[in-house]
Amino acid sequence: QLEEEKDEDSFDMDVATTLPMFRNRTFSVWRRFSDFLGLYEKLSVKHSLNGCIIPPPPEKSVVGMTKVKVGKEDSSSADFVERRRAALERYLQRVVCHPSLLQDPDVREFLERDELPRAVGTHALSGAGFLKMINRASDAVSKMTIKISDSDAWFDNKLQEVESEELQLRKLHAVVDSLVNHRKELCGNTAVFAKSMAMLGNSEDNTALSRALSQLAEVEDKMETLHQEQAASDFFILAELLADYIRLLGAVRGCFEQRMKTWQRWQEAQSTLQKKREVEAKLLWANKPDKLQQAKEEITEWEGKVTQYERDFDRISVTVRKEFLRFEKEKSKDFKSQIVKYLESLLQSQQRLVKFWEAFLPEAKAIA
Repeated sequence: QLEEEKDEDSFDMDVATTLPMFRNRTFSVWRRFSDFLGLYEKLSVKHSLNGCIIPPPPEKSVVGMTKVKVGKEDSSSADFVERRRAALERYLQRVVCHPSLLQDPDVREFLERDELPRAVGTHALSGAGFLKMINRASDAVSKMTIKISDSDAWFDNKLQEVESEELQLRKLHAVVDSLVNHRKELCGNTAVFAKSMAMLGNSEDNTALSRALSQLAEVEDKMETLHQEQAASDFFILAELLADYIRLLGAVRGCFEQRMKTWQRWQEAQSTLQKKREVEAKLLWANKPDKLQQAKEEITEWEGKVTQYERDFDRISVTVRKEFLRFEKEKSKDFKSQIVKYLESLLQSQQRLVKFWEAFLPEAKAIA
């Protein structure tokens, strides 16, 4: 559980666990936002080359953080604080739920160590720089001129699915973002309407009508609160879920890109080995025994590299497949949980709305 200190770019992190690898069952540590970015960078360096999906952290908003640091207390800065706290908590949950990443000593150090050395070089992981970085995989894939020609079409099909899904999620996220803004605008208009009804009720001579208008103003006040709560649900339950998975799909594409790079390295090694063998054949034909030994040694060296790179490709193919299937399972679970939660919030809002109007109806009927 994370709690952000509004005056600092830092968090109090409370951890509870039953895993025997940790020294204590519960502990609390203090972490800077840059520490989260530093953890991501360390995990990427060590695990992304093996085909692991590294959950990306939320981007750092310079504008939002500036508002918090200068003490500008408004709804936007409060939303920013809560949004980032929740996003970092989800990021950390995804890291510790990953079976390989949880065993990483950097993760355990991040969770347990009282104080971490300040992470450096994380500015590229924030804001536009971070978005550019997580999209690097798709750019690299599209620029590759060499296509993997292995017999397993599963990887090509899944990569196409990922690219298509990411495109659709981006479109849906834009629509949900528009919905959130619409709900906030409705909230403001409802507040103005409630105030107008209250003023009209105060100026009305007819007692029953005055009371009904005042009651209507109270109903509209309650509806304003309801719209605020629903806008928060739209954002924190639905919009943030989509934003998380847009970033995660970028990480998934990165795994497929790494597999392509591994295959390309293997193919280049095979090509080099073939050239070395051709050189050996020419030396044999030209009867140059003085250079033949060196050529044989180079062939032996590149035969070893080809064998190793082939093993690397087989290993990363297994890892990427396993990681993708785990990702799909977790994604289905996340979407089901959040969609059900969102629908329940909508249902509760409508039920409360019905109660508001049912309570007001007798007042309207009582107008003489």
